[in-house]
Amino acid sequence: MSNQKSTILCPGQGAQAVGMGKAWQTSNAAAADILSEADRILSDTLTKPLTESCFDGPVDWINRTDISQPAILACSVACWHGLRESNGDLQAGVTAGLSLGEYTALHIAGVMSFEDALRTVAARGRLMQEAAEASRGGMVALMGADDEAQASHFCETVLEGLPSEEILVPANFNAPGQIVLSGSLGACEAAVEAAAESGYRAKALPVAGAFHSPLMQPAADRMAEVLDRINLNAPQVPVWSNVTAQPHENDVETIKQRLVEQITSPVRWSQSLVDMIEQGCGDFHELAPGKVLKGLMKRVDRKLEVQNHDSPDATAVQS
Repeated sequence: MSNQKSTILCPGQGAQAVGMGKAWQTSNAAAADILSEADRILSDTLTKPLTESCFDGPVDWINRTDISQPAILACSVACWHGLRESNGDLQAGVTAGLSLGEYTALHIAGVMSFEDALRTVAARGRLMQEAAEASRGGMVALMGADDEAQASHFCETVLEGLPSEEILVPANFNAPGQIVLSGSLGACEAAVEAAAESGYRAKALPVAGAFHSPLMQPAADRMAEVLDRINLNAPQVPVWSNVTAQPHENDVETIKQRLVEQITSPVRWSQSLVDMIEQGCGDFHELAPGKVLKGLMKRVDRKLEVQNHDSPDATAVQS
Protein backbone atom coordinates (compact mmCIF):
# COMPACT_ATOMS: atom_id res chain seq x y z
CA MET A 1 0.00 0.00 0.00
CA SER A 2 1.32 3.42 -0.94
CA ASN A 3 1.19 6.68 0.99
CA GLN A 4 -0.99 8.25 -1.70
CA LYS A 5 -3.79 10.25 -0.14
CA SER A 6 -7.19 8.78 -0.91
CA THR A 7 -10.63 10.06 -1.87
CA ILE A 8 -13.11 8.96 0.80
CA LEU A 9 -16.75 8.56 -0.25
CA CYS A 10 -19.41 8.50 2.49
CA PRO A 11 -22.85 6.94 1.93
CA GLY A 12 -26.21 8.54 2.52
CA GLN A 13 -29.71 7.44 3.37
CA GLY A 14 -30.73 4.34 1.44
CA ALA A 15 -27.51 2.49 2.27
CA GLN A 16 -28.92 1.23 5.58
CA ALA A 17 -29.56 -2.48 6.18
CA VAL A 18 -30.23 -4.58 9.25
CA GLY A 19 -26.88 -5.85 10.53
CA MET A 20 -24.88 -2.89 9.30
CA GLY A 21 -21.68 -2.23 11.21
CA LYS A 22 -21.78 -5.59 13.01
CA ALA A 23 -18.82 -7.07 11.12
CA TRP A 24 -16.70 -4.04 11.91
CA GLN A 25 -17.82 -4.01 15.55
CA THR A 26 -16.90 -7.66 16.14
CA SER A 27 -13.56 -7.64 14.34
CA ASN A 28 -11.98 -4.24 14.97
CA ALA A 29 -11.41 -2.53 18.31
CA ALA A 30 -11.30 1.00 16.89
CA ALA A 31 -14.60 0.53 15.09
CA ALA A 32 -16.16 -1.02 18.18
CA ASP A 33 -15.07 1.97 20.27
CA ILE A 34 -16.75 4.41 17.86
CA LEU A 35 -20.01 2.47 17.91
CA SER A 36 -19.96 2.32 21.71
CA GLU A 37 -19.36 6.06 21.78
CA ALA A 38 -22.34 6.56 19.44
CA ASP A 39 -24.55 4.63 21.87
CA ARG A 40 -23.37 6.88 24.70
CA ILE A 41 -23.81 10.14 22.77
CA LEU A 42 -27.38 9.39 21.71
CA SER A 43 -28.48 7.59 24.89
CA ASP A 44 -30.51 10.63 25.90
CA THR A 45 -32.36 10.98 22.59
CA LEU A 46 -33.09 7.46 21.29
CA THR A 47 -35.47 4.90 22.76
CA LYS A 48 -32.89 2.11 22.41
CA PRO A 49 -29.13 1.91 21.75
CA LEU A 50 -28.16 2.91 18.22
CA THR A 51 -26.14 -0.27 17.76
CA GLU A 52 -29.20 -2.36 18.62
CA SER A 53 -31.06 -0.63 15.80
CA CYS A 54 -28.13 -1.20 13.42
CA PHE A 55 -27.59 -4.86 14.29
CA ASP A 56 -31.14 -6.07 14.93
CA GLY A 57 -33.50 -3.67 13.15
CA PRO A 58 -36.25 -4.47 12.36
CA VAL A 59 -36.28 -3.19 8.76
CA ASP A 60 -39.15 -0.74 9.27
CA TRP A 61 -37.34 0.75 12.25
CA ILE A 62 -33.93 1.16 10.63
CA ASN A 63 -35.59 2.68 7.56
CA ARG A 64 -37.02 5.54 9.62
CA THR A 65 -35.30 8.78 8.66
CA ASP A 66 -34.64 9.71 12.30
CA ILE A 67 -32.92 6.35 12.92
CA SER A 68 -31.19 5.61 9.62
CA GLN A 69 -29.38 8.95 9.40
CA PRO A 70 -27.40 8.77 12.69
CA ALA A 71 -26.99 5.01 12.22
CA ILE A 72 -25.35 5.42 8.82
CA LEU A 73 -23.04 8.17 10.06
CA ALA A 74 -21.95 6.09 13.07
CA CYS A 75 -21.26 3.02 10.93
CA SER A 76 -19.32 5.09 8.37
CA VAL A 77 -17.13 6.71 11.01
CA ALA A 78 -16.58 3.32 12.69
CA CYS A 79 -15.51 1.92 9.32
CA TRP A 80 -13.11 4.85 8.81
CA HIS A 81 -11.46 4.33 12.20
CA GLY A 82 -11.32 0.60 11.57
CA LEU A 83 -9.59 1.14 8.24
CA ARG A 84 -7.12 3.56 9.81
CA GLU A 85 -6.29 1.05 12.54
CA SER A 86 -5.81 -1.77 10.02
CA ASN A 87 -4.11 0.35 7.35
CA GLY A 88 -2.19 3.15 9.01
CA ASP A 89 -0.96 4.61 5.72
CA LEU A 90 -4.48 5.37 4.50
CA GLN A 91 -4.96 9.12 4.53
CA ALA A 92 -7.89 11.23 3.38
CA GLY A 93 -6.86 13.69 0.70
CA VAL A 94 -10.42 14.49 -0.39
CA THR A 95 -13.81 13.63 1.12
CA ALA A 96 -17.36 13.68 -0.20
CA GLY A 97 -20.67 12.34 1.05
CA LEU A 98 -24.10 11.76 -0.43
CA SER A 99 -26.68 13.90 1.39
CA LEU A 100 -26.28 13.04 5.11
CA GLY A 101 -22.93 11.50 4.15
CA GLU A 102 -21.65 15.05 3.71
CA TYR A 103 -21.58 15.31 7.51
CA THR A 104 -19.40 12.19 7.67
CA ALA A 105 -17.13 13.74 5.06
CA LEU A 106 -16.92 16.99 7.02
CA HIS A 107 -16.08 15.10 10.22
CA ILE A 108 -13.28 13.16 8.53
CA ALA A 109 -11.94 16.46 7.16
CA GLY A 110 -11.77 17.88 10.70
CA VAL A 111 -14.67 20.33 10.33
CA MET A 112 -16.69 18.95 13.23
CA SER A 113 -16.15 16.49 16.06
CA PHE A 114 -17.74 13.05 15.98
CA GLU A 115 -20.12 13.98 18.78
CA ASP A 116 -21.22 17.19 17.04
CA ALA A 117 -21.62 15.40 13.72
CA LEU A 118 -23.67 12.59 15.26
CA ARG A 119 -25.92 14.85 17.32
CA THR A 120 -26.42 17.19 14.36
CA VAL A 121 -27.35 14.36 12.01
CA ALA A 122 -29.69 12.87 14.63
CA ALA A 123 -31.41 16.26 14.83
CA ARG A 124 -31.47 16.47 11.03
CA GLY A 125 -33.13 13.07 10.82
CA ARG A 126 -35.78 14.02 13.40
CA LEU A 127 -36.54 17.33 11.69
CA MET A 128 -36.79 15.75 8.24
CA GLN A 129 -39.00 12.97 9.61
CA GLU A 130 -41.28 15.57 11.21
CA ALA A 131 -41.42 17.63 7.99
CA ALA A 132 -42.24 14.48 6.03
CA GLU A 133 -45.05 13.54 8.41
CA ALA A 134 -46.47 17.08 8.22
CA SER A 135 -46.70 17.04 4.41
CA ARG A 136 -47.98 14.55 1.88
CA GLY A 137 -44.90 14.10 -0.25
CA GLY A 138 -42.86 11.46 -2.00
CA MET A 139 -39.99 10.78 -4.39
CA VAL A 140 -39.80 9.23 -7.84
CA ALA A 141 -36.85 7.64 -9.62
CA LEU A 142 -36.71 8.96 -13.19
CA MET A 143 -34.78 6.72 -15.57
CA GLY A 144 -33.63 8.00 -18.94
CA ALA A 145 -33.15 11.70 -18.21
CA ASP A 146 -29.45 12.43 -18.51
CA ASP A 147 -29.16 15.98 -17.21
CA GLU A 148 -30.76 18.70 -15.14
CA ALA A 149 -32.38 20.43 -18.10
CA GLN A 150 -34.25 17.28 -19.13
CA ALA A 151 -35.38 16.52 -15.59
CA SER A 152 -36.49 20.11 -14.94
CA HIS A 153 -38.41 20.25 -18.22
CA PHE A 154 -40.17 16.99 -17.35
CA CYS A 155 -41.17 18.39 -13.94
CA GLU A 156 -42.54 21.54 -15.58
CA THR A 157 -44.52 19.44 -18.06
CA VAL A 158 -46.07 17.34 -15.28
CA LEU A 159 -47.02 20.41 -13.24
CA GLU A 160 -48.77 22.13 -16.16
CA GLY A 161 -51.86 20.01 -15.69
CA LEU A 162 -51.96 20.11 -11.89
CA PRO A 163 -53.22 22.59 -9.27
CA SER A 164 -50.77 25.40 -8.50
CA GLU A 165 -50.00 24.09 -5.00
CA GLU A 166 -48.46 20.88 -6.37
CA ILE A 167 -44.66 20.65 -6.21
CA LEU A 168 -42.22 18.55 -8.28
CA VAL A 169 -38.47 19.23 -8.52
CA PRO A 170 -35.27 17.32 -9.32
CA ALA A 171 -33.87 16.20 -5.97
CA ASN A 172 -30.93 13.84 -6.58
CA PHE A 173 -28.59 13.77 -9.55
CA ASN A 174 -27.11 10.40 -8.67
CA ALA A 175 -25.63 9.39 -12.03
CA PRO A 176 -26.29 9.88 -15.75
CA GLY A 177 -29.73 8.46 -16.46
CA GLN A 178 -30.54 8.13 -12.76
CA ILE A 179 -32.26 11.20 -11.36
CA VAL A 180 -34.69 11.33 -8.45
CA LEU A 181 -37.63 13.75 -8.36
CA SER A 182 -39.28 14.98 -5.18
CA GLY A 183 -42.50 16.74 -4.37
CA SER A 184 -46.13 16.56 -3.35
CA LEU A 185 -47.79 13.17 -3.53
CA GLY A 186 -50.18 14.16 -6.31
CA ALA A 187 -47.32 15.44 -8.47
CA CYS A 188 -45.26 12.30 -7.85
CA GLU A 189 -48.19 10.11 -8.89
CA ALA A 190 -48.68 12.20 -12.03
CA ALA A 191 -44.98 11.92 -12.84
CA VAL A 192 -45.11 8.13 -12.77
CA GLU A 193 -48.08 8.18 -15.15
CA ALA A 194 -46.55 10.78 -17.50
CA ALA A 195 -43.04 9.31 -17.77
CA ALA A 196 -43.70 6.92 -20.65
CA GLU A 197 -45.19 9.68 -22.82
CA SER A 198 -41.93 11.63 -22.43
CA GLY A 199 -39.73 8.65 -23.24
CA TYR A 200 -38.72 7.92 -19.65
CA ARG A 201 -39.42 5.33 -17.01
CA ALA A 202 -40.44 6.31 -13.49
CA LYS A 203 -40.95 4.47 -10.24
CA ALA A 204 -42.25 5.73 -6.90
CA LEU A 205 -39.71 5.22 -4.10
CA PRO A 206 -40.58 3.88 -0.63
CA VAL A 207 -39.50 6.98 1.31
CA ALA A 208 -41.07 8.94 4.15
CA GLY A 209 -41.40 12.24 2.33
CA ALA A 210 -40.28 14.75 -0.28
CA PHE A 211 -36.63 15.12 0.69
CA HIS A 212 -34.50 17.80 -0.99
CA SER A 213 -37.59 19.75 -2.03
CA PRO A 214 -39.37 22.91 -0.80
CA LEU A 215 -41.55 20.68 1.40
CA MET A 216 -38.50 20.28 3.65
CA GLN A 217 -38.25 24.03 4.36
CA PRO A 218 -39.50 23.67 7.98
CA ALA A 219 -36.66 21.23 8.63
CA ALA A 220 -34.14 23.55 6.96
CA ASP A 221 -35.25 26.51 9.09
CA ARG A 222 -34.76 24.56 12.30
CA MET A 223 -31.48 23.03 11.12
CA ALA A 224 -30.08 26.54 10.87
CA GLU A 225 -30.65 26.86 14.62
CA VAL A 226 -29.03 23.47 15.29
CA LEU A 227 -25.94 24.33 13.25
CA ASP A 228 -25.59 27.70 14.97
CA ARG A 229 -25.02 25.87 18.26
CA ILE A 230 -21.96 23.88 17.16
CA ASN A 231 -18.37 24.88 16.50
CA LEU A 232 -16.92 24.24 13.06
CA ASN A 233 -13.33 24.35 11.84
CA ALA A 234 -12.04 25.05 8.35
CA PRO A 235 -11.62 21.79 6.36
CA GLN A 236 -8.18 20.19 6.56
CA VAL A 237 -8.77 18.61 3.13
CA PRO A 238 -11.21 19.48 0.33
CA VAL A 239 -14.82 18.41 1.02
CA TRP A 240 -17.24 18.44 -1.90
CA SER A 241 -20.56 20.20 -1.32
CA ASN A 242 -23.79 18.55 -2.49
CA VAL A 243 -25.30 21.96 -3.20
CA THR A 244 -22.54 23.38 -5.43
CA ALA A 245 -20.79 20.19 -6.65
CA GLN A 246 -17.52 21.96 -5.74
CA PRO A 247 -15.29 21.97 -2.65
CA HIS A 248 -16.60 23.80 0.39
CA GLU A 249 -15.05 27.18 1.11
CA ASN A 250 -12.91 27.56 4.23
CA ASP A 251 -15.43 29.96 5.78
CA VAL A 252 -17.38 28.04 8.43
CA GLU A 253 -20.47 30.27 8.17
CA THR A 254 -20.67 29.45 4.47
CA ILE A 255 -20.38 25.73 5.27
CA LYS A 256 -23.29 26.04 7.71
CA GLN A 257 -25.37 27.85 5.08
CA ARG A 258 -24.65 25.14 2.49
CA LEU A 259 -25.76 22.45 4.97
CA VAL A 260 -29.03 24.30 5.54
CA GLU A 261 -29.55 24.72 1.79
CA GLN A 262 -28.80 21.04 1.23
CA ILE A 263 -32.08 19.99 2.88
CA THR A 264 -34.20 21.72 0.21
CA SER A 265 -31.73 21.73 -2.70
CA PRO A 266 -30.90 18.94 -5.17
CA VAL A 267 -27.98 16.66 -4.34
CA ARG A 268 -25.49 17.08 -7.18
CA TRP A 269 -23.61 13.83 -6.65
CA SER A 270 -22.99 13.00 -10.30
CA GLN A 271 -21.62 16.49 -10.97
CA SER A 272 -19.43 16.24 -7.86
CA LEU A 273 -17.87 12.98 -9.05
CA VAL A 274 -17.18 14.45 -12.49
CA ASP A 275 -15.56 17.52 -10.95
CA MET A 276 -13.42 15.39 -8.61
CA ILE A 277 -12.24 13.26 -11.51
CA GLU A 278 -11.43 16.32 -13.62
CA GLN A 279 -9.39 17.74 -10.73
CA GLY A 280 -7.32 14.56 -10.54
CA CYS A 281 -8.81 12.91 -7.46
CA GLY A 282 -8.17 9.17 -7.31
CA ASP A 283 -7.78 6.10 -5.10
CA PHE A 284 -11.49 6.07 -4.23
CA HIS A 285 -12.73 4.31 -1.09
CA GLU A 286 -16.38 3.88 -0.07
CA LEU A 287 -17.09 3.58 3.63
CA ALA A 288 -19.70 1.28 5.14
CA PRO A 289 -22.59 0.67 4.99
CA GLY A 290 -23.56 -0.67 1.57
CA LYS A 291 -22.12 -0.43 -1.93
CA VAL A 292 -24.33 2.26 -3.46
CA LEU A 293 -21.57 4.75 -4.25
CA LYS A 294 -19.40 2.16 -5.99
CA GLY A 295 -22.32 1.46 -8.31
CA LEU A 296 -22.95 5.14 -9.01
CA MET A 297 -19.28 5.68 -9.90
CA LYS A 298 -19.54 2.92 -12.51
CA ARG A 299 -22.32 4.90 -14.20
CA VAL A 300 -20.16 8.05 -14.20
CA ASP A 301 -16.85 6.48 -15.30
CA ARG A 302 -16.59 2.72 -15.82
CA LYS A 303 -12.78 2.87 -15.83
CA LEU A 304 -12.55 4.12 -12.26
CA GLU A 305 -12.54 1.58 -9.44
CA VAL A 306 -13.94 2.28 -5.98
CA GLN A 307 -12.75 0.04 -3.17
CA ASN A 308 -15.72 -0.78 -0.98
CA HIS A 309 -15.43 -1.35 2.78
CA ASP A 310 -18.90 -2.52 3.78
CA SER A 311 -17.13 -5.23 5.79
CA PRO A 312 -13.53 -5.58 7.08
CA ASP A 313 -12.80 -8.25 4.46
CA ALA A 314 -11.38 -5.61 2.09
CA THR A 315 -8.94 -3.98 4.51
CA ALA A 316 -5.96 -4.92 2.35
CA VAL A 317 -6.24 -1.53 0.63
CA GLN A 318 -5.06 -1.41 -2.96
CA SER A 319 -3.01 1.55 -4.17
